[in-house]
Amino acid sequence: MSGCAVRNRPLWPTLIWIALCGLLFGCTSAHGSGTSGDESSAAVPAYGRTDINARPPAELRQGGTLTLPIYQWLTQFNYFQVDGGWDDVSTVMSLLEPRLFARDAKGTPHPVPDYLRAASVTSSAPQTVTYRLNPEAKWSDGKPLGWRDFAAQWRALGRGDQRYRVVDPSGYEDIASVRQGADALEVKVTFKRPFADWQRLFTPLYPAAAYTTPAQFNDGWRKGPPITAGPFRIGSLDATAQTLTAVPDPKWWGTRPRLDRIVLRTLDPTTAVQAFLNGELDAVNAASADLYDRLKDADDTDIRTGSAWDDVQVALNGAAGPLADPEVRRAVLKAVDRQALAKVAGTGLPVGVPLLGNHFFMTNQPGYKDNSGTLGTYDLKDAERILEQRGWHRDGNSGTRTRNGQNLTLRFVLSQATNRLGLDLSQLLQQMLQQAGIQVEIQKVPADDYLPKYLNRGNFDLAIFRFTGLTYPSTLYPVYREPTGDQIYENYGRISSPQVDSLLNQAVHTLDAGRRNRLYNQADRLLWRLGHDVLLYQRPQVLAVREGLANYGVPGLGDTDFTAVGWER
Repeated sequence: MSGCAVRNRPLWPTLIWIALCGLLFGCTSAHGSGTSGDESSAAVPAYGRTDINARPPAELRQGGTLTLPIYQWLTQFNYFQVDGGWDDVSTVMSLLEPRLFARDAKGTPHPVPDYLRAASVTSSAPQTVTYRLNPEAKWSDGKPLGWRDFAAQWRALGRGDQRYRVVDPSGYEDIASVRQGADALEVKVTFKRPFADWQRLFTPLYPAAAYTTPAQFNDGWRKGPPITAGPFRIGSLDATAQTLTAVPDPKWWGTRPRLDRIVLRTLDPTTAVQAFLNGELDAVNAASADLYDRLKDADDTDIRTGSAWDDVQVALNGAAGPLADPEVRRAVLKAVDRQALAKVAGTGLPVGVPLLGNHFFMTNQPGYKDNSGTLGTYDLKDAERILEQRGWHRDGNSGTRTRNGQNLTLRFVLSQATNRLGLDLSQLLQQMLQQAGIQVEIQKVPADDYLPKYLNRGNFDLAIFRFTGLTYPSTLYPVYREPTGDQIYENYGRISSPQVDSLLNQAVHTLDAGRRNRLYNQADRLLWRLGHDVLLYQRPQVLAVREGLANYGVPGLGDTDFTAVGWER
């Protein structure tokens, strides 16, 4: 939840279980605070504010090491495969593979000149995007980037071939064709129907030479990236020590990175904080009261703060068990005192922790409306009334509700890497539901198993995690769309409806921003009524950073340029 390590915000969605403490980045506008008075009294950072110790790279020292924590060892380097959709994977791939667009502090995407000379919509009927590639851009196998790489990624992600275990086909499934343009440096992507967030596609871009077959897509990236084309390459990959080192790629054609190496060490949150205090790490999460108190006055430490696209939520599994009943899910929402949980998360922090009333926009982001209504308001009596109506009556001895001899028991699955705040919130939520007669059993599972064996398989009743970096609303489509067969996208609780699907389908294909936001808000109101999840609050970024580290920290809604990160002279 809070207190975890995150990466530079890419242009695709990332999920972080509450164990994962977010290291980086921020969010945005003064369009509604969403606060209810009892959360942190500190202000929510303004739209587009950054805190990265910005310095011209030329003024920084050439060389040095940046050491950061990750919270799960990487076993899948294909971000678009269902087992790879984690924040730490996106951090690594932003170093190693092409990122065609980078976002500024307000989330506006701009072409990255190391890969693109230009990219624009060159026709509207049908929508056609023309990419002009940098002639110097080459893969590590010596082949130039070209239209075949775009085509291979489209075929893997967007053609509906179930052999490719895809985390999110949105956008790619709307493409009609990918072909060479005027010459080998030009790529033309033609859409079947308009797609508003086209800049988020093909980032990262993967090489056709290692991405064409289902076997390459699903398994070819498990032990590491076979082909790269980024400013860094893998220097060492130690699965025993669970440490990855990235070093500048001597074949890189762009601006030389300032750092000699970036070291990523797999550590649990508590160990990571101590490692930072020991001088072994250069940045660590400080977004909970206990961590902030330990770190705010530490030697050689700069606290950097901000507000990212970063929501904390509790997923409800609607595919089986008691929560398959929408009324029981609504009772759970009413039995949870979200305001009390946000207050716990925000106490003692230097930035605000507002309640969230919207699944698609943050409280300080344009487009935000609080659509939670009565379902976002704590009402224990109404929760109990609903459960009684659904036939769940209290047992006279235990107080736990039963129906037809079955206890109303929910299994709350947590990663073993969950930090202290995540554990505290889970236990508080357990106590709140107990007041309504709902028994909650907390089960800790290995961090490496949490996504593939539990979330992806629906092997839980409750699960707490974060989604981060989703400044493009279309990246949330897979989180709330209707699953099809074994393809759940990122809708781990398997809860949706044809109406939600229709509204989101319209939104992602609507070019008018005002109408698009209205469609997302209509879908949001339905998601609250469905009891898709218990949406908690907007997680702040509070990061302890080694003094003298420049161009790293909390970049608003933007992306971190690791070639510019370095140490002051």
